Amino acid sequence: MDTHTVLLDVRRMGEADRLTVATGTPAIELMENAGKAVVRAIEQRWSARPVIVLCGPGNNGGDGFVVARHLSETGWPVRVALLGPRDHLVGAAGHHAALWRGNVEPLTPGVLEGAQLVVDAIFGAGLSRALEGSSLETLTAAARRKLPIVAIDVPSGLMGDTGEALGAVAVALTVTFFRKKPGHLLLPGRMLCGEVIVADIGIPTSVLDQISPDTFENDPRLWLAVLPRLHDDGNKHTRGHALISGGYPMTGAARMAARAAARAGAGLTTIAVAPIALPVYATALTSIMVQPLAIPEDFGCLLDDNRYTAFLIGPGAGTGDETRTRALAMLGTGRPTLLDADALTAFADDPLTLDRAITGPCVLTPHDGEFHRLFDPNGDKLTRTRAAARRSGAIIVLKGSDTVITSPDGRSVINSNAPPTLATAGSGDVLSGIVLGLLAQSMEPFLAAAAAVWLHGAAATEFGPGLIAEDLPDLLPRVFRCLYGQK
Repeated sequence: MDTHTVLLDVRRMGEADRLTVATGTPAIELMENAGKAVVRAIEQRWSARPVIVLCGPGNNGGDGFVVARHLSETGWPVRVALLGPRDHLVGAAGHHAALWRGNVEPLTPGVLEGAQLVVDAIFGAGLSRALEGSSLETLTAAARRKLPIVAIDVPSGLMGDTGEALGAVAVALTVTFFRKKPGHLLLPGRMLCGEVIVADIGIPTSVLDQISPDTFENDPRLWLAVLPRLHDDGNKHTRGHALISGGYPMTGAARMAARAAARAGAGLTTIAVAPIALPVYATALTSIMVQPLAIPEDFGCLLDDNRYTAFLIGPGAGTGDETRTRALAMLGTGRPTLLDADALTAFADDPLTLDRAITGPCVLTPHDGEFHRLFDPNGDKLTRTRAAARRSGAIIVLKGSDTVITSPDGRSVINSNAPPTLATAGSGDVLSGIVLGLLAQSMEPFLAAAAAVWLHGAAATEFGPGLIAEDLPDLLPRVFRCLYGQK
């Protein structure tokens, strides 16, 4: 995995700090570097103006004292407010608090008077409870006054591991250090952090080898090297053959998935349909092949054909016994299989049957409602997605504005490029088709799912407002050209 895409939970970030100090970089120096990085970010975005720095009783507060000192030295009017007694600050935080020669006021909403910029250095990601008391009152008052707020690490009251907001308010800028945290990307955290900057404060990348990160931000650097490419000696068969179980009377979902699979690179794409549905599919599709199934046994014959390299069932399939039977048959082949939509709901009454059937490469792409029918809905998004992947043995793609892709081994990717225009009927069917197209070309399922989610978001961003799901497959070629450095 590319180290620039790593996300560190609070524990691992603390370990990164500890390892850096153990190898000879004093904690005082790391805190100095952190505060100076915040000052640089502020000076790049605002002209000098009255600033109130809100400091807490720990290391986040120590960072705030560094910010106050350096802004003051460059001529900014700076005041400092502290939560609790000054002599309670110890270690590096105590050292930097002692270097501040100005007054220190008690942290109350009154300190906002006259301020035109607020620096939130109260708690950062180390807080594990709800914001309360004067901290909550002061930040709420700052937000009510529409004062721009700069948060150090994360907005106080935002859980760094989960993105949960326990009193946090929206800020204009968040400056964090070394690597982002999951809370910067998971909702509602992402909506509260404003612009996020990751500053280098002297922690060496080599510490990642010792703390074994397992969470990453979705980015082409994770999977571009294994994204299927065209070769001069290739042909349609070497590019894989995707098979979709088509539904009736809801035919649009499977048709969109098929077009997306083809645009994602599958050399051949076939939809298997009931004879009554053949005219609808055949009329609507040209390059996609349509295979009528005269009798139920015909579907099994298709699966016996080893030329099919990946399967999809769910979009428009219905939630009855036939969908369950076909899904189990697909899984029984041991070839890459994707279950979405109705194929997930079909197992709502007996999810363990689905778990037992997953013995080969499998991707499940539920939205929250479908997820709750199959898995434990308790816990934050990362935790419950990991538990679902571990229990089922499948790659889980828990969809949303902050889609999480998780492998049974615990590796997780958080996606952050999905625009709100994707909240439209059928966009999930297109995503399934993109995953299918990559699976058909033998891309490893975890990375195929991550790539597909990113491609889906990039295509929607390319189109902009007014997007409908049918637009998405035809936007993929331009996204691929950009990825490959072509015009």
